[in-house]
Amino acid sequence: MSGSRIVALGHYQPPKVLTNDDLAALVDTDDEWIRTRVGIRTRHIAEGETLVDLATEAAQKALANSGRTAAEIDLVVVATCTAIERSPNTAAAVAARLGVRSPAAYDVNTVCSGFSYALATADHAIRAGAARRALVIGAERMSDTLDWTDRSTCVIFGDGAGAAVVEAQEEGAEPGIGPVVWGSEPERGDAVVITGWDPVISQQGQSVFRWATTQLAPLAREACERAGLDPSELKGFVPHQANLRIINAIAAKLGLADAVVARDVVDSGNTSAASIPLAFSKLVERGELSPGDPVLLFGFGGGLAYAGQVVRCP
Repeated sequence: MSGSRIVALGHYQPPKVLTNDDLAALVDTDDEWIRTRVGIRTRHIAEGETLVDLATEAAQKALANSGRTAAEIDLVVVATCTAIERSPNTAAAVAARLGVRSPAAYDVNTVCSGFSYALATADHAIRAGAARRALVIGAERMSDTLDWTDRSTCVIFGDGAGAAVVEAQEEGAEPGIGPVVWGSEPERGDAVVITGWDPVISQQGQSVFRWATTQLAPLAREACERAGLDPSELKGFVPHQANLRIINAIAAKLGLADAVVARDVVDSGNTSAASIPLAFSKLVERGELSPGDPVLLFGFGGGLAYAGQVVRCP
């Protein structure tokens, strides 16, 4: 096989919307403070819906959009850092819900870069002939990790899921998923942590901001180069939805004035591993990107880990 391609996307967010004014009633903050620092207006919070529920909803929509059935899937990969159950893993639980028979199923936890890692591993499995068609899902219940008295974190995160159906291409076809650029700075892993049996997230906000705005643009550019493209040829850029200021800074350094840049963070907050497929699916659903458009996906965050690749829009 010459590689793989994304054939369809889907996303899901829980119905409860938490506004900045809602948060101002819980913690010492206000709408202007939040918008100025992270650019967020609203975020979705799960109530009575599990992580598996969120992931399954997004996967069902991706399958419906692809015209494929669960019986045609032989690999399920879920990127998440908020799974509660150790076993079965989230991927196996989602596969059971969907009725996928005998799939390879595993979870990936590289936090906010998780979807790009998961997509790369699915692409590699298909290239190696170990799978034919995969469901790749990013899903998070970040609200489970929040200290609602900590205004530095509780205003940032939200819940949601996004999914992609990925399948093999015939020999000679142009690759729909480009080579991944991935790595980490493990010596700085304490910059974003979720610790304990009753997990609470904390982060060194200024340190992460400086790292993201100064170190990541060259890595994103390398992902373009490995795909044989100059950033000026991109039609879309879907970075991890961490912070509006970070997104704008990286896009400016890449010179993406003419590309569609995902800024879903404004309405969804930071959904960690879910943020890239969630934002990408929305752009496609709204018709802001066209089939075949080259789009750079780039995840970064806890670890500090990063991963990115150029894909062709389904």
